[in-house]
Amino acid sequence: MTGETPFLPGATIGVMGGGQLGRMFAIAARRMGYRVHTFSPEKNGPAAQLSDFSTVASYADEDAVVQFARKIDLLTFEFENIPAATIEWAKREQPIVRPHGDVLLTAQNRLGEKEFLAKAGFPVAQFYRVTSGSDLTSAMQALNGSAILKGAAFGYDGKGQERIDPGDDLTVVWSGRKNEECVLEKVINFEKEISVIVARSSNQTTGVFPVCENIHRNHILDLTLAPARVDDRVATAARQLACDVAINLDLVGLLAVEMFLKRDGELIINELAPRPHNSGHWTIEGCTTSQFEQHVRAVCGLPLGKTDLLRPSAMVNLLGDVWQEGEPAWEAALAEPSVQLHLYGKREPRPGRKMGHLTAVAETVDSAAAHAVRARERLTERE
Repeated sequence: MTGETPFLPGATIGVMGGGQLGRMFAIAARRMGYRVHTFSPEKNGPAAQLSDFSTVASYADEDAVVQFARKIDLLTFEFENIPAATIEWAKREQPIVRPHGDVLLTAQNRLGEKEFLAKAGFPVAQFYRVTSGSDLTSAMQALNGSAILKGAAFGYDGKGQERIDPGDDLTVVWSGRKNEECVLEKVINFEKEISVIVARSSNQTTGVFPVCENIHRNHILDLTLAPARVDDRVATAARQLACDVAINLDLVGLLAVEMFLKRDGELIINELAPRPHNSGHWTIEGCTTSQFEQHVRAVCGLPLGKTDLLRPSAMVNLLGDVWQEGEPAWEAALAEPSVQLHLYGKREPRPGRKMGHLTAVAETVDSAAAHAVRARERLTERE
């Protein structure tokens, strides 16, 4: 333990971001006796609905950021895509920023993230920086196979990504990019996508959640299973890899490490997210300590909670598509055994927009998945 004084219940935690991750963080923090003050451009967003205080302003509004920072005891983040200038303005007034700004700046830029991981010796897909059509041509020749072209900055849920196969017209591909900075990555033939969420406190202790298995649809997470259906050797290696990345980042807070599992058992790190993560929502019902409570504990310097798996769990996302034919049949879904409903308070359901999720626990992970998926299917059943 260090001699640093923890922030105890009653302190005010500032949160940059106002979406569902901030909302669930606020629920956990307020249950523990903290005050929560959110900062977001969105009025009455998901997090503000359950916070003690909210500032509604642009991240480019320096005066609003400064005033916000003066009213809080420490600052954390709901998502990493906060402008560097915003972080600096807040840090001038509020020196306790967790995770520190460099972690966010690394994670919000795909190229910077890959370069950090590669330099530290972590396994990543072969990649190249691309800023022109000629760069793209050279990189495709070097990769000698299919690749994914990604905008370097501010990407999530597959946004700004495009697969390129040998023979594709690279001139056409690059014409849609407007000379932005990109990263070109070799396509990984993987068996599964998995993720590990690790917490690291200011006293440098770590807590690692069970490895979970993720299934995506249209680049958006659709289903998470915990524990992942992998052997113990892979699970141990994945948890250690996540811990090593957190330590290398000097993280204080929560980190999700998304990985590809190749058929030969090799793990490749895909992306980092230094905050609560969609693939960790199942921890609310499935673990001794949820990812959101663990985030509170980590940034406040409290002892970390146990991360034991209570029962096999599954989570399915509820996108705005579920509302396309009218109000979902909530009663029908909740008649499914062991299913829990989480809605995010968003007023406008749109296709592809995350509106909520369902979780289920059961004796086996496959059974939990079946309950969760069946409950979601019942939402759109019409008599």
